[in-house]
Amino acid sequence: MYTLMTLILLVPLLLFLFRHFLSRRLRLGKPYPPGPKGLPIIGNILMMNQFNHRGLAKLSRTYGGLLHLRLGLSHHFVVSSPQIARQILQVQDHVFSNRPTTIAIRYLTYGQSDLAFSNYGPFWRRMRKLYVMMLFSRKRAESWVSVDQEVHKAVRFVAFNVEKPLNLNKLAFSLTRDITFRAAFGSSSSTSDEGRLNEFLEIIHEFSKLFGAFNVADYVPSWLSWIDPQGINKRAEKARKSLDSFIESIINDHLHKKKTEHNVDDETDMVDQLLALYKEEINDNDSEARIYLDHIKGIIMDVMFGGTETVALAIEWVLTELLRSPENMKRVQDELATVVGLERWSVEDTHLEKLTFLKCVLKETLRLHPPFPLLLHEPVEDAVVSGYSIPKGSRVIVNSYALGRDPDSWSDPEIFKPSRFLDTGAPDLIGNSFEFIPFGSGRRSCPGMQLEMYAFELAVAHLLHCFTWTLPDGVKSGDVDTVEGPGISVPKANSLVAVPTTRLLCPIVLESHNV
Repeated sequence: MYTLMTLILLVPLLLFLFRHFLSRRLRLGKPYPPGPKGLPIIGNILMMNQFNHRGLAKLSRTYGGLLHLRLGLSHHFVVSSPQIARQILQVQDHVFSNRPTTIAIRYLTYGQSDLAFSNYGPFWRRMRKLYVMMLFSRKRAESWVSVDQEVHKAVRFVAFNVEKPLNLNKLAFSLTRDITFRAAFGSSSSTSDEGRLNEFLEIIHEFSKLFGAFNVADYVPSWLSWIDPQGINKRAEKARKSLDSFIESIINDHLHKKKTEHNVDDETDMVDQLLALYKEEINDNDSEARIYLDHIKGIIMDVMFGGTETVALAIEWVLTELLRSPENMKRVQDELATVVGLERWSVEDTHLEKLTFLKCVLKETLRLHPPFPLLLHEPVEDAVVSGYSIPKGSRVIVNSYALGRDPDSWSDPEIFKPSRFLDTGAPDLIGNSFEFIPFGSGRRSCPGMQLEMYAFELAVAHLLHCFTWTLPDGVKSGDVDTVEGPGISVPKANSLVAVPTTRLLCPIVLESHNV
């Protein structure tokens, strides 16, 4: 009985796979790049535990800057060379403009209704323009003010907890969570109960793990996608329910506010604007870029995730590297003392422009710990890169982690050395230097880069200017680890704990009541 059932399932699968790969080979006429040899049918699935940024970087050292992996029906192409990254992200940017998805991603993004994972087209172009207008533009003063005010609030919190061990992961996430709430969901949300805000963080952490997980169910024919040996589909279902409940509470708060407030034009935030567009277009059946309710939910999810986790983890990573490198910590704090002055605690926009070494420290942190180490792309048509075939619908992974540690591009690539960015011609952040693309490059680069960097710079500048950071008793700088945990944006496995003390002459404790 079991043998018969196995044959019933296996024979159609074998025929399907044979026809699929034969037709693909005949149509393309070009070889695939080199890569580890896979098994029949399943390909390289048994190597899935190596398919993180570090494992893929190691494979690239063996097979080259463009390697091929096959997982069941799916072809993966891993880019670890700046020259090939340029071909993908600049020369053929229009071809590689879509995002590949997984079962979990499609489910958690409401069927790719968000900006990050929607395919390139009229809707995506409209959403990117709206994102910038509603949240990330310098003209959107509320977003930038929210950064200033929430950073000041975080400084006050630290000031009242000097000489106590602080969990810097929790501090950073609380800060970026509150910035996101104020900038995107309205100032009233940032004063909500702590339980609701903690729920927000739990959703973010689970989404990061699910987005970054390799799921066996993604690499079998759709009629076998019910297979869930790792339990990822069940986790995604549970996470989606939590997200739905949370987002619907945000939407309902805004709808209630509109009904109860007389002047509905005052203090509109991103959610207010999206709801207004949804109402305007509710009877428009012809628009390719029309906004539906699922689009609003997907966009809110994007902002929750992108605006919170990436900056929070970057803050924790930079303090981790500086505590491991006391000489660089001293140098950046000396610069802050010179530019800002120890008689004042507040770091202003005009100071940031002059903090050259601080900017080098932040860039070096992003080189070693990029916000998204694996950048996902999907070709909209068959393509040829460096003489190799990359078929339509395959998954192209640009390993920004490997690019940032490429020994042909960087001297001492594994060492934290901020001074490398003082050199003339050092790579910039905006995606033109393909050995250093922490925010991606081309049309799918991060639309919130400018605001995220402002929050990153301002938060780190205040934390280093106002406080001296030391490790708890018995912990030495060499003991600070850089072990990574699971997630698409790579958190620290063990939260950083450090002890703040007030810097000499800095009157932050006296002034903290007025921050």
